[in-house]
Amino acid sequence: MFRDPSSIAALGLLAGFLSFASAALALPQEAAVPGGLALVRLGEGAERPQAWFGERRVAVVRDGKAWVALVGLPLALAPGEHRLRVLAGGNEETRPVRVAVKRYPTQRFSVPDQRKVEPLPEDMLRIEREQKRIDEIKALFRDEPEPALAFRQPAQGRPTGNFGLRRVINGLERSPHAGIDFAVPVGTPVRAAGAGVVVETGDFFFNGNSVYLDHGQGLVTLYCHLERIDVAPGERLAAGQTLGLSGNTGRSSGPHLHWTVLANGAAVDPRLFLGKK
Repeated sequence: MFRDPSSIAALGLLAGFLSFASAALALPQEAAVPGGLALVRLGEGAERPQAWFGERRVAVVRDGKAWVALVGLPLALAPGEHRLRVLAGGNEETRPVRVAVKRYPTQRFSVPDQRKVEPLPEDMLRIEREQKRIDEIKALFRDEPEPALAFRQPAQGRPTGNFGLRRVINGLERSPHAGIDFAVPVGTPVRAAGAGVVVETGDFFFNGNSVYLDHGQGLVTLYCHLERIDVAPGERLAAGQTLGLSGNTGRSSGPHLHWTVLANGAAVDPRLFLGKK
């Protein structure tokens, strides 16, 4: 069928616009606050720049023709201006990362096992071993050209515990809530939020049965308090693939799934990455 050349050109422009829009929509939301994510535009170019926030290398992804650094901002980060170190085309420069103030509310709850709140000396030895492995996972950076960015909700349940809550457990102040929770009964399928490689599984003192999934470029998701783990380290998972069943293991006040998103080693608000369920 004959088409007018101007119509073909218009369709081409529309397709290009939609392609660009899709790329833009694939980016997570920006929230330049402690526990959030800063999107720093690094300009155009054929070669992917490299960027570091402190000592951590950060994800750099393409948005249309431009490169964008996805900078995870730790919950303990002081508000104010920080610097991103960028290496592009053999030249090194710094870019400002301005972090605004955010105050998180306090959550008070109880867990039945006081030992999970005040560990015994032998527990501390185990916790220290586990923390060393967790720190190694946080330092991972696997060069993945197109890491998963638009995550899906890992379990069909109502979100409960919000990210960043300052927690008082059994009357004692403890570390902030580094993820979000989903209220699901024991045995609910838990699915990979995005495609990735399993880097660790196991029973952790606080997190219970857990799975760490590496999506590349320093983006890692963590699934905690599982009843059952159905994957093993080194296994590649597709987005939505079942990795285990939800449970009530570790330091838990009841059956639920805890889900954490790490960006360059910093726990950030998972809602910034949620694309679809």
